[in-house]
Amino acid sequence: MTLAKHLLRGLLLSAALVQAVPAQQAAEGADAGAATEAAPETTAATVEATADTVVATVNGTEITVGHMIVALARLPQQYQQLPDEVLFPGILDQLIQQLAIGATGDGSLSAGSALALENERRQFLAAEVLGGLSEGAVTEEALQALYTERYAEAEASREYNASHILVETEEEAAAIKAEVEGGADFAALALEKSTGPSGPNGGDLGWFGPGMMVEPFEQAVMGLEPGQVSDPVQTQFGWHVIRLNETRMKEAPELDAVREELTSELQTRAVDAAVAAATEAAEIVRNDAGIDPSVLRNLDLVAN
Repeated sequence: MTLAKHLLRGLLLSAALVQAVPAQQAAEGADAGAATEAAPETTAATVEATADTVVATVNGTEITVGHMIVALARLPQQYQQLPDEVLFPGILDQLIQQLAIGATGDGSLSAGSALALENERRQFLAAEVLGGLSEGAVTEEALQALYTERYAEAEASREYNASHILVETEEEAAAIKAEVEGGADFAALALEKSTGPSGPNGGDLGWFGPGMMVEPFEQAVMGLEPGQVSDPVQTQFGWHVIRLNETRMKEAPELDAVREELTSELQTRAVDAAVAAATEAAEIVRNDAGIDPSVLRNLDLVAN
C-alpha cells in the first residue's frame, strides 16, 4: 500500500451515504407546505444495543455498534445531518466494505504507510490527553476568575465613529477640507474622491476603539469633537481628511457575552501548560543537527 492510499483510508463512503446527501438536500428544498404521508409504523422488535453489540462479521472479524458510533463521529458534517434510518445501513455498509477490501491484501504496509500509522497513533493519544485537559479546565469558577481578571476592574473605554477621505497628496486633502468647510457633503466627496475601501460607503469607518487605527490617524480622531473635520493627516496609506461622527463609552461586557472567548482562552492555557510541562519532564535527545531540511520532500525514502 502506498502512502497516498493510506492517507485516503478514511474517505471510503458507502454508495448509500453518498447518494443520500443530495436526496436529503432536495427534500429540504421541497415546498414546505406540501402534504407528507406519515411513515408506516414498524412492528419489528428493537434490540437494546450496547457498544459491544455485534452488528456484522466479515471473515470472522466483528463490527460492533461502538465501531459504528465512532465512524459516525468522524464523518463530515453533511453526512452527520442525515436521518438515522439512512446513516445506520450506510455506515454499516461502509465498515463492511472496508473490512472486505482490507482482507484482499496481504496485510503488509509500506515503510511510509507504517510510519503514517505510527504518527496517527501518536497524534491520537496526544489529542486524547489534551482533549481531557482542555475540557476539565473550563469550570464556572475558572470562567468567573478569568472574567474578573480581564474585565471586572477594567475602566470603560471610549469608542469612536468616524469617516474619512483618503487621497494621495497633502494638496488634495487640503482642497477637500476646504470644500467641506464650504458646505460640501462629506459622504458625497468620499464617494467621489476617496481612494480607500470605505469610499463607496461615504468614507464610513464604523465604530473602533483605541489601538485599532494607525497612531497618526488615532491621535487625530482623539483630538476632534463630534462633527469636527481634521486638517490633512498623513499615514503610510496616504493623506486623510477625517470627520468624527460621534463617540460612546464601551462598558465591560457581561460574562455570557464573552463566555466563548474565555472558554477558548482557558483551554488554550491548559493545553499550552500541559505541553510545556510534558516536554520539560520528558527525556529528549535531538539528533537533527546537520540534516538537510529538504530531505522531507524525498518520498522515495519511505516508498518501500
